[in-house]
Amino acid sequence: MRNTLSLILIFVSAFAFSQSESPLKRIQVAEAGVVALNNSRSLLPLKSLKDLEIASVDLGFSNSAVFDSIAGKYWALKTFRGDTITTVEGFNGLHMKLKFFNLIFLKLPDQASASKALIDFAADLERQTKVVFVVARDGANLAKLNKMKSPVIWHKLNSPEAASVSAQVIFGGMASNTKLDADYSEVFKKGSGFNIQKTRLGYSIPESVSLSSDFTSGIDALVKDGIAAHSAPSAVILVAKDGKVIFNKAYGTHVYNGVVPTRLDDIYDMASVTKVTATTPSVMRLYEQKMIGLDSPISIYVATTRNIPDKKDVKIKEALLHEGGFYPYIKFFELLKPGEMSKDSSAAYPIKVADGYFLRANYFEEVMWPVTLRSHGGTRGKFVYSDVGMYMLKEVVEQTTRRRLDEYVLNEFYLPLGMQATGFRPRNRFEKARIVPTTENDNWFRDMLVQGYVNDPGAAMSGGVQGHAGLFSNANDLAIYYQMLLNKGSYGGDSYFESSTVDLFTSRQSKVSPRGYGFARLTEAEENADRGFPSQLAYGHSGYTGTYVWVDPKYNMIYICLTNRVYPDDNKTYGVSKINLRARVLDYVYEEIIKAKKQ
Repeated sequence: MRNTLSLILIFVSAFAFSQSESPLKRIQVAEAGVVALNNSRSLLPLKSLKDLEIASVDLGFSNSAVFDSIAGKYWALKTFRGDTITTVEGFNGLHMKLKFFNLIFLKLPDQASASKALIDFAADLERQTKVVFVVARDGANLAKLNKMKSPVIWHKLNSPEAASVSAQVIFGGMASNTKLDADYSEVFKKGSGFNIQKTRLGYSIPESVSLSSDFTSGIDALVKDGIAAHSAPSAVILVAKDGKVIFNKAYGTHVYNGVVPTRLDDIYDMASVTKVTATTPSVMRLYEQKMIGLDSPISIYVATTRNIPDKKDVKIKEALLHEGGFYPYIKFFELLKPGEMSKDSSAAYPIKVADGYFLRANYFEEVMWPVTLRSHGGTRGKFVYSDVGMYMLKEVVEQTTRRRLDEYVLNEFYLPLGMQATGFRPRNRFEKARIVPTTENDNWFRDMLVQGYVNDPGAAMSGGVQGHAGLFSNANDLAIYYQMLLNKGSYGGDSYFESSTVDLFTSRQSKVSPRGYGFARLTEAEENADRGFPSQLAYGHSGYTGTYVWVDPKYNMIYICLTNRVYPDDNKTYGVSKINLRARVLDYVYEEIIKAKKQ
């Protein structure tokens, strides 16, 4: 699956330039030609992705890899080859392999006629589970589906672009209202076709939103310079505009002078992006459900703060704004005593902070939390960026929901949205090789390679789950989440927040800083800048490890930059790079968007 992912987004570069039409023209023709049929039961566009076990079966579909790569951006699927099967026995064997899947994409041959054995196999599957047929070019094969009740996505072309848009229509990544232009059978007649609404991100190229064909090369040059200047060994950049991912590219290698190339679906340590992608949405949800109040003291929900003079009256909104007077950052690792870490896991040392490194049981409850309660910032009412406030909000969320923060966000947001790679403690779910190493030599307290364990010491010592850090994700997942916010709380046909809640949290809420509730916004200098960007509607957050997310509703744009900039040892080897890769690329994206609007 990871190899086929390289086909997406810039997929036209691999083949379109050999054709007479421009890449944009070919995509536009493909988008105009896709037809949804047999959708009277409204299975399409797909909803409730987290409940789906999807199989994608290639029965001789020329552009199967492109279809699967795009479909796989929406939800996990397993691919099967059936293009060489010719006998009933062979199809029966394939049927056995598909028994655990509750949705099956059957991609029919586009260069040959579908056999009776294949059609009987499809009809048998349809009687037992949900099926979506994908058919290209051959009207004769379309006619063979007369007796089927399952949705059919048909395209007159068998091009890679047609395969891409077919996958997008199935998931709601693009709308379709095209109808058949001729009679193909007594069922599939001229004028047949169902309208499909756009409910999720689509995938296209910069030219589709009027950006220059040089947009890609401009970003390439900036990232190349940044890597050469040791801003980071690896980077993944994603730009979405007008509801479409129009740029997504991976750069460099996991480590300097490494041999493992960065991939689009690589997973990065989000650092403080955790604040706005895990803790803040949890507070938003609980606020909407009237389970907490922004003006309510944290002590209402967290009993241990009630007798602490400088904490008992601090409001939830003050913690979100970093105005609660909390101490900025506590170096918990400096409190470690001999015998509190072990190289072996046991009941006495259950908290894994890295490979072969374990913290003693109950360390958070017995040491970290009491120290947190005793910490004193003395700056209430002033903006002082604080991780400690997010420790407090995590406790609010968990006390209110009676669920762990990691479990809550995974099931309330990430999985329903289709975010396949996002969550805390990724080594429990994903191969180590898929996770980009954060540091080679953690100078805080581990003195070893940190890969797949949160870089932040406090989050690591909390078991990998904390309100300010601990989340891991990839670029596509983040684009999904922030597109939901850009949509004012809706995505995939579901509502995650009321639009008023999104507006409240992402707009300026402080008299002493430009910040929203949880979200970073413009600085005063940026507000007064004459270059026209960012807009005063923009919001996002950065992460210490080299991550950055930014949303600008004025330009209907999302920008994701993922790097491991602290590799190999928090800038001690190479020093701080003079190139701010994240900011330079964002400025370039803005400049190109504004330039396109003026033309």
